[in-house]
Amino acid sequence: MIITKTPYRISFFGGGSDYPSWYEKNGGAVLSTTIDKFLYISCRFSPKYFKKKYRIVWRKIENVQRVNQINHKAVRELLKYLKIKTGLEIHYYGDLPARSGMGSSSCFTVGLMQSLYRIKKINLNKLDLAKKSIYFEQNVMKEAVGSQDQTSASYGGFNKITFSKNNTIKVKKILSKENLKELNKNLVLIYTGINRTAHKIASSYVKKLTTTKKNYIKNILEHVHESEKILMSGNIDDFGKLLNSSWTLKKKLSVSISNRQIDDLYNQAIYHGALGGKLLGAGGGGFLLMYMKKKYRENFFKRYPKIINIPFKFSNVGTEVIFEDLNR
Repeated sequence: MIITKTPYRISFFGGGSDYPSWYEKNGGAVLSTTIDKFLYISCRFSPKYFKKKYRIVWRKIENVQRVNQINHKAVRELLKYLKIKTGLEIHYYGDLPARSGMGSSSCFTVGLMQSLYRIKKINLNKLDLAKKSIYFEQNVMKEAVGSQDQTSASYGGFNKITFSKNNTIKVKKILSKENLKELNKNLVLIYTGINRTAHKIASSYVKKLTTTKKNYIKNILEHVHESEKILMSGNIDDFGKLLNSSWTLKKKLSVSISNRQIDDLYNQAIYHGALGGKLLGAGGGGFLLMYMKKKYRENFFKRYPKIINIPFKFSNVGTEVIFEDLNR
């Protein structure tokens, strides 16, 4: 049996510039962090006395004889892609709901790919794991996804990730511990309860990024560089204000990115003292991140008692194997 533990991520700035249709021509960059919420995947060889060769446990329980019969698309296609024909039992558990803007799809890909390569007795370094996961999602699964989530899940930590025209990926750790601690303290993670499929939302605007929305990408890339300077200078409130500017820009990309319910919640948070925020991921639902100091939160949560607030801390760990015994 192999068990992997893969962190979810929060993307602050630069999302959109991590799509290959953009960075292969212009270069891109994002600022993001992993957090102490994780996705766990257990994978073991199926006992020979099981009637079915493959058992996949997610929101469904699948017991099938052939890979092509597996309904879970990522599992099915990854087993085919890696040419794994041995019977397997795969279980998935997550600290956060899927389709919520926290990079869960790529977390799953990275965690499962890590597991399956270890079953093949192959160890991948962080960069190779990130690149293989990116290739799989974009070229095998044909999903409209960027390249930051797989990289964040592989490396872990609070990073500026740069994507070059020649497909080089560079991960730069942000090392200002006290400023990151202050930032973490001022962030609130709110679950909207709205589930959506990221690649469907992204499809509504990805093609525009290299045509009619070029200026948007140029602006958000400036936000990446500006936010890095803020974290080094210590003027952390400016980070919250920059989140507001970035969210205002992003909403102009597509009507699918936000909705009335999300806008009302965001505006109420601003009214109660938040300096800025954003809907995480591609948009459309999931988690809303707000920069709101502790002294303003009590009145806000009294006004909205049904809001689900998820406490979290920044995490420095990327995906890792936490248990390995191929004889079990």
